[in-house]
Amino acid sequence: MNNNRLLAKVILPLPVRDAYSYYVPDDIAGVLAVGMLVVVPFGSRKYYSGIVTDITTDTAKEKSYSVKSILLMLDERPTITTRQLQFLEWMTKYYIAYPGDVLNNALPSMFKIASETYITMHPDFSGEITDLCEAEIDLVTALNNSERLSVSQADAIIQLHNTTTKPVSIFKYIKHLIQSCVIELQEEVRNPYKPRIEEFVTITEPYRNDKAMNELFDNLQKRAFKQMEFLLAYFRCAQDYADEYPEIQKKDIFNHTDTNRTVIDTLQRKGIIEITAKKIGRITATEATDTARNIVLSEAQQKAADSIIKSFETNDVTLLYGIAASGKTEIYFKLMQQVISQGKQVLLMVPEIALTTQTVERTIKYFGCKVGVYHSKYNHNERVEIWNSVLDNNNDSNTGYSVIIGSRSAVYLPFSNLGLIIIDEEHDYSYKQSDVSPRFNGRDSAILLAQLHSAKVLLVSATPSIETYYNAKRSKYGFVKLMERYGGIELPETIVVDMKRECRKGVDAPLLSETMIEAVKESLYKKKQVLVFQNRRGFALRIVCEVCGWVPQCTHCDVSLTYHKVFNQMRCHYCGFHTSVPTICPQCHSDKVIMKGYGTEQVEEELANAFPEAVIKRMDLDTTRRKNAFSALLSEFSIGKIDILVGTQMITKGLDFDNVNLACMVSADDSLYYPDFRSFEKSFQQICQLSGRSGRKSERGKVIIQTYSPHHPAIMYAVNNDYEKMYISQLSERRMHNYPPFCRLIVIQIRHKDYKITNQAAKVFADMLKETLGNRVLGPEYGHIPRINNNYIKNIMIKIERNANFSTIKKSLVDCYGVFLSKTDYKSVRVIVDVDPY
Repeated sequence: MNNNRLLAKVILPLPVRDAYSYYVPDDIAGVLAVGMLVVVPFGSRKYYSGIVTDITTDTAKEKSYSVKSILLMLDERPTITTRQLQFLEWMTKYYIAYPGDVLNNALPSMFKIASETYITMHPDFSGEITDLCEAEIDLVTALNNSERLSVSQADAIIQLHNTTTKPVSIFKYIKHLIQSCVIELQEEVRNPYKPRIEEFVTITEPYRNDKAMNELFDNLQKRAFKQMEFLLAYFRCAQDYADEYPEIQKKDIFNHTDTNRTVIDTLQRKGIIEITAKKIGRITATEATDTARNIVLSEAQQKAADSIIKSFETNDVTLLYGIAASGKTEIYFKLMQQVISQGKQVLLMVPEIALTTQTVERTIKYFGCKVGVYHSKYNHNERVEIWNSVLDNNNDSNTGYSVIIGSRSAVYLPFSNLGLIIIDEEHDYSYKQSDVSPRFNGRDSAILLAQLHSAKVLLVSATPSIETYYNAKRSKYGFVKLMERYGGIELPETIVVDMKRECRKGVDAPLLSETMIEAVKESLYKKKQVLVFQNRRGFALRIVCEVCGWVPQCTHCDVSLTYHKVFNQMRCHYCGFHTSVPTICPQCHSDKVIMKGYGTEQVEEELANAFPEAVIKRMDLDTTRRKNAFSALLSEFSIGKIDILVGTQMITKGLDFDNVNLACMVSADDSLYYPDFRSFEKSFQQICQLSGRSGRKSERGKVIIQTYSPHHPAIMYAVNNDYEKMYISQLSERRMHNYPPFCRLIVIQIRHKDYKITNQAAKVFADMLKETLGNRVLGPEYGHIPRINNNYIKNIMIKIERNANFSTIKKSLVDCYGVFLSKTDYKSVRVIVDVDPY
């Protein structure tokens, strides 16, 4: 064996603990670099793309395993920068995640190549089918008619012969057919990314003078009018270009004429026009209509901006705490302009995709084509192009984007010269990824990312998280306040409606109080717009039998089903299960089945009944699944086509509408009593954020809060916009019960489909942790939803004091996890570790 061969460490986008070593082929040994994307074999016959993290010389004389070689280098430059690799390594360690899971989460899907398995006829197959079953014969017949079948296509054929209620496994049939030398398996590696190709038209050199063109037109006018029409369309389009004979997209010329492909082919064959195919980006560049230099700051804004700049001299992170409509956006636009003028990049993070619509419009107005957008609503090809554009932007190039606006996933982008990260609505819980690994917090990760780039971080909020405010108060962060609205507009008048008083003898309170109806009526009369917030989608939260109390439950989760009128279905918001709406109780056969609770659909219907002349639209997950649904709704609302916008929490966050003078909260109680140590803080933030949407411009707005707990401290603090009192009260309570910011939390979920195994495994793991970590470990206990998607869930919580060595404790946890996984009884148990689960 040649001991001087190069070995590359490759991370694969799979839930595996370590990187794998592969030999570097001689033909790429001189060009392969750390951060490059390569295709490698994995297992007996699969292929995946992965990232090279290290290249070393093979010094081992013998190996206990067989080392395979890299198959293909996918790009001529690194896809991931050195700083990115450091960032991904930190995320892996801090959030106790597999490096493959972090890579899988970080890379756009189009970079993640995996081979697909195909079934083909074995070259030695004799045609003998007497030993095959009917399903296998059909599979062979299909292969006779087709060169190959994918596994999914073969599975569909097999399932046609299935007479049971459970799906049968295709793999036992495949195994038998392989053993009988009837079929064989092949793997094909496909690159899913397809660059966008467009054809461009220009006039060839011989015709680029007036004499030749005039003669040509005289000729065509007599014999080929359609060809002349196409050339005229070309010159009409050329008027928008600086060049006299520009390259113009063929489709743009077609927009000015009804000629066909035959006409173009003829002109090309005659040598009159030249057609070139080019790769073009899918993201349309937009020119700025103004500049950040033209923003005029008020005296208070200017003072805040100067204070931030001064704070950055001694602090890497600064909190800008400014009340709603105080003009925080204009301040950070000014800061962005300074950073861009230094040739550096800016990352502007927003918590919700809905927020990017308005933020992008305002940012493009000042920074034009320098602005890129990165979030999950962009399709896979567009995300690759944004990624590559950011990668292109370096000190020696004017290409790429200077400003990136994105949700939490934007922290993964390959920044080369990051100067400033702005985290708008820093308190928002959407920055926390809790559904897949790594379960990271975008705000906290962005602060670490900034450290790697020696960049500054500006945290912006009207209702900062208690942890951030605590850090600012203790001078860990810089701290700047902005406590007056831009233009001197007063904070909105807030009216709390006691829904107990709305109840009439023996009758539930109406969904909309008289106070709210009158306020909406007044706003509509003034030609103003209204926001109505209800943090539950669907029509009714549940259906109940009045006789026996039966409530339809999800068959896979321990939750009741929500009625969605638009689909006329009962739906589970956790696993997606849905069923028809019962008209008779299946338990007691009573027809007294009624609806309880209400979601956005019912609120929309009630408002439509009360205000039939008003244009009412709904913004929630059900109405905004399509890519451009957010921007379409917000655009309609901003230009006044919608009178009342009903929505979930996405309408409370950072949106800026000039004509809204009324914001209504249908039920403030939904979040007040939720079993979470943050429910008080979240309720306060929700009310204040909603209030901030009202009366932002010319006149004072109004806010209506409906509640059964009008004297709850969270509501009273929010009504008075008294963040300081809310902070002091919650800080005292958290100190007493040892919750953040006075400790750090790790929650471990034990999941399994079997109730008994879940209990046993949770107890074993908790006992192991308690032996090492002592009374820091609490539980195991079932959460407020014990079963989701057929998996029982038990939680173990670890509370870690602030002065403890966090890394050492996490190492103890990982060690216990390794020992636990080695126990054969619990191989099928899923363990989910969530660091900072808030």
